[in-house]
Amino acid sequence: MDLGLHGKAVIITGGSRGIGLETGRRFADEGARVLLCARRDDALAEAAADIKGTTGVTVETVAADVTRPPELDKAVTTALELFGSIDVLVNNAGTGTYKPFLEVTEEELEYGMSINFFAQFRMCQRVVPHMIRQGGGSIVNVSGETGIRVTPAPFLSSCTGPAKAAEIRFSKILASELGPHGIRVNCVVPGLVYTPERFAKWEREMVGHELTGTEADEIRAQWARHMGTARPGQQWATPQEVSALIAFAASGAVPSVTGAALVIDSGEDKS
Repeated sequence: MDLGLHGKAVIITGGSRGIGLETGRRFADEGARVLLCARRDDALAEAAADIKGTTGVTVETVAADVTRPPELDKAVTTALELFGSIDVLVNNAGTGTYKPFLEVTEEELEYGMSINFFAQFRMCQRVVPHMIRQGGGSIVNVSGETGIRVTPAPFLSSCTGPAKAAEIRFSKILASELGPHGIRVNCVVPGLVYTPERFAKWEREMVGHELTGTEADEIRAQWARHMGTARPGQQWATPQEVSALIAFAASGAVPSVTGAALVIDSGEDKS
């Protein structure tokens, strides 16, 4: 299927690894002009080299912390200087805090809202005027399953869930408001997605120590026990799968798909 992304100017936040990196690779492979945003120059350089090595396409990068509004301005200005337009915005940067409610710190609460919901809201405010002037565009906000369900331990999400839910609701409202301007807004909602970096973070926070290969396999299977996947032994989604859904949502392949919460969770039990 031709997604019609060739030549499109795309900004991807959280673009140096995991879902963001694979999304950059996906858009580059589709012939889009890509600007990856993340905090660290070295991680961005590594991501750009990785994409170049697999696709032959050179992507652009800009170091920007999405929790700092002036750096969001820098990212948007860079995109316009490089491309002259912004056709697609992928708000992928985010994090999760999984711990009992009474153990959540003030810093974790504020940071969680800042890097998740506030960053998406602020980035959209900076990009949408340019999309309106050029006659349209597409926005994909990446949320998470804690925004649509109560997840079982150890993924206790009193801190993260409300931020992710706000992202989903925000996407639906924005789709309605911006539709008359030719701007589609969708939200991709992943469940458990395996990346080495993310799993290492969860090991530290929820297990307390680095796991051996067998222990890690057992923990992943235990955490995925509520999933109804049709792929035995492959319950967790991959960043590549999520990137494919993001590219589809961003494309004009199905113009009437807007305001949608597109869930990719391997059929997790929602009861």
